[in-house]
Amino acid sequence: MNDAPAYTNAQAQYFKWLWQWRRRIAIAQRLYEPATVLRGGRVLSVFTGELIEADVAIDAGIIAGVGDYPEAREIIDVSGLIVTPSFIDPHLHLESTLLWPTELARAVVPHGTGAIITDPHEIANVAGHSGVEALRAATVGLPLDLRFTVPSCVPASPHESPGATFELAEIEAMLAWPEAVALGEMMNFPGVLGADPEIGAKIWASNGRFRDGHAPALRGPKLQAYAAAGMSSDHESFALDEARDKLRAGLFIMMRQGSSEKNLIDLLPLVNDETWPRISFCSDDRDCHDLTAHGHVDDILRTAIKAGLDPVRAIRMATWNPAQHWRLDGIGAVAPGYRANLAVLADLQSVTVEHTLHKGKLVASGGELVADPPTMAVPDFLRQTVNVAPIQLSHLELAPDAARQAVELIPGQIVTRLIEVEPAIENDQAVSSVESDLLKLVCVERHQASGRVGVGLVRGFGLKRGALASTIAHDAHNIIAVGTNDADILAAIATVAESQGGLAVVANLDVVAHLALPIAGLVSDAPLGEVSAGYASIEAAARGLGSTLPSPFGQLAFLALSVIPEARVTDRGLLDLRM
Repeated sequence: MNDAPAYTNAQAQYFKWLWQWRRRIAIAQRLYEPATVLRGGRVLSVFTGELIEADVAIDAGIIAGVGDYPEAREIIDVSGLIVTPSFIDPHLHLESTLLWPTELARAVVPHGTGAIITDPHEIANVAGHSGVEALRAATVGLPLDLRFTVPSCVPASPHESPGATFELAEIEAMLAWPEAVALGEMMNFPGVLGADPEIGAKIWASNGRFRDGHAPALRGPKLQAYAAAGMSSDHESFALDEARDKLRAGLFIMMRQGSSEKNLIDLLPLVNDETWPRISFCSDDRDCHDLTAHGHVDDILRTAIKAGLDPVRAIRMATWNPAQHWRLDGIGAVAPGYRANLAVLADLQSVTVEHTLHKGKLVASGGELVADPPTMAVPDFLRQTVNVAPIQLSHLELAPDAARQAVELIPGQIVTRLIEVEPAIENDQAVSSVESDLLKLVCVERHQASGRVGVGLVRGFGLKRGALASTIAHDAHNIIAVGTNDADILAAIATVAESQGGLAVVANLDVVAHLALPIAGLVSDAPLGEVSAGYASIEAAARGLGSTLPSPFGQLAFLALSVIPEARVTDRGLLDLRM
């Protein structure tokens, strides 16, 4: 007869914790041998800013002590190297990498990334709560921490036509997730300023949580009102004075350096001895090729350090600051009792990551993932999200009176200008003009087969021939296309629709390049190397048609986002978004 006591799950968890807790206390005093010791390096203290010559003793994934620890079951030699907390990206849309979570881990963990806060509103706009749940399931067991902010604006505004909505019931359900840290970016700032009751209900539902902000160019009394409404952070500052005003209003500032949105250098003078604890970095949107060719948070750090930011302060801003802001207890520092999520650097200037540890395990080394992340099958419903009504050339016509205004790009930014133009006219219709760099910009509703098509003009792409099309069009993710002639625009639209999502470059009715994105029309199901190379090729093909932009598809993806001033084209037409 078995007389062993039967423990409840809670009791079993307690006894496991108690055993590890007592063991850690003994290890810290050198009374017991730890599982792992990082030996011979220097440790960066985010609390004092010092570099300390010390070993790091780790047991059960937790740091037991920082000091002299001569014995261990496993010793990792880090002589001549620097041990820091692994890096945190406090605002990134996973979908914008074009990678499913397993391949995303393969891309970022070797660069020292240990935690990401993601707002999954891209997939929410396409597939609603079910899409978000599928993304969540795919993040389980990865060698990095993933936390979520809850999409607050799906759709982003009434001017967009998404495939799904994310209403109060879905928000409340997701806020109950243990991985949910905040209400996601409140992009509908006009609704906030108008005290919209529906937005008020979302703010109320998130009581006790942070609310991520999104308020490009907001200043003065409107900014004061936005902060007073309950916002806690902002990553949308484009100008130094704007960011300073937001900091003064109590918002935590995330200086963004993505693939298309590069604000870091302009905002860096904001960092000083008084302000730095309330500032961090973020990438927001960084594509897979950018990640593999340049890096993730480590690349942002290199940019900041090269521009003159003290390396120790920079790393503190990429670790401790976001951990504190998002209340990520137990990470963001190399100290006893903290989780052993660590980056081991060759030096502070180059931020070259030699090793990455997650929960005390070596998960990346020498620029490669050594952990074996789990894979999760993609649900079939996410592979059937492009539903387009038949589109003809007549749908792309643009009357001259409707073409007197156009969208003008600002290089390196996602804000635009609304400009007055004189369009080229043929057969009583406005047409693209290569000579004046004034091209047709087309947005096709792709979720409900409504047949709705918005047409406008855009300046700044520099295309000399052909057309580009994409099913990535923040935030509703309809089909967005730009081109020098209607026939190529139509062919590019058809190409991405037929592949259930993707990016296409067309010239003279020939498909010059095509990258399929069959998961929600946003993400590839291919391995990292294949997707990265494919994205690099399609961007190069766009530049081969004459585009002068560093990232033509990165820029195109934002031209239907109706919450960014001054002008956009959605499936409902040209929008004047001047404040």
